[in-house]
Amino acid sequence: MNIPTAPYIKISLLFISVALLLSSCNQFSLRTPSPTTGELTSQNDSDWLQIYFTDPTAASASSYEGGPDQALTKAIETARLSVDVAAYSLNLWSIRDALIHAHKRGVIVRIVMESDNMDVSEVQDLKDAGIQIVGDQHEGLMHDKFVVIDQNEVWTGSMNFTAGGTYWDNNNLICIHSAQAAKDYATEFEEMFAKKRFGPEGKADTPYPDLTINGTQVEIYFSPDDGVAKRILELINNAQDSIDFLAYTMTSDEIGQALRDKAQAGITVKGVMDDGQVKSDGTEYNNFVDAGMDVRLDGNEKGLMHHKVIIIDQEIVITGSYNFTASAEENNDENVVILQDRNAAQRYLEEFQRMVDQAG
Repeated sequence: MNIPTAPYIKISLLFISVALLLSSCNQFSLRTPSPTTGELTSQNDSDWLQIYFTDPTAASASSYEGGPDQALTKAIETARLSVDVAAYSLNLWSIRDALIHAHKRGVIVRIVMESDNMDVSEVQDLKDAGIQIVGDQHEGLMHDKFVVIDQNEVWTGSMNFTAGGTYWDNNNLICIHSAQAAKDYATEFEEMFAKKRFGPEGKADTPYPDLTINGTQVEIYFSPDDGVAKRILELINNAQDSIDFLAYTMTSDEIGQALRDKAQAGITVKGVMDDGQVKSDGTEYNNFVDAGMDVRLDGNEKGLMHHKVIIIDQEIVITGSYNFTASAEENNDENVVILQDRNAAQRYLEEFQRMVDQAG
């Protein structure tokens, strides 16, 4: 698988004001939309949400340029107060450099990581720069991939902050510009970084699990605290027309059975799954094929089809770090975002069709 004392109060308040103006997802509004990376404006003409997709087939991918990391590093470079990173793995030099530069500017930079993935030179560079990194030291995985900037915006999705995750694998990365969403992720970060609670030791204490941002319903979940599988099953079972999914892996019997049941009931269910995972783990793929469902093996010959996405009725998007497995539900630290927005769903459907076309 491929984180004041009294004399400074006025200064801090000034920094906060500046951060609210500058440290927003809008910093990249001049980016030209393309099939794999671009802006999303909600139906209420708000740019609170941005959606990016990696593209291993792009000509620039071989030189490790032009990926979603460029947008993320620009956001880190605008940080004025804090950058909190939860990273399953991190070896991409663009992100390393942006974090070190932020630290040198006086921004508070903190990182939580999966302990097993900390023994790489880029992580050592961060430590040598004086950035504090906390490893999970837990049997399950610290599998989150999120960044909270200035307590005002969140970057998350399926993309590991690695060269492979950004330039070899198919992944998605989103930016949510919302102080409440940032508070949700900051609370989860503090639980891991400060309280050293990982996996089942965590608590269901998300401040704003159900948000409305500019008219769009947004749900935020963390596992194993919040019962993610239960909510995913509710959404699948309530599907009225279609379910499209991109799954790096799916070994959850409950989710697999729910998808087969909906297909049997006449709902259009389609999917693309990672070829390597199907061959190594078995997953639910053979059960889908036996049920006559249109589920294909991915066509990424260089890397992984690493998405964890379900699109329901062309208007609900489930995304995040959460693989559709028992481990993700019960043992790993994971995060999930549910967007009930047709514009967002359309962007993900375009990526879904691209994965279908590559699968053949």
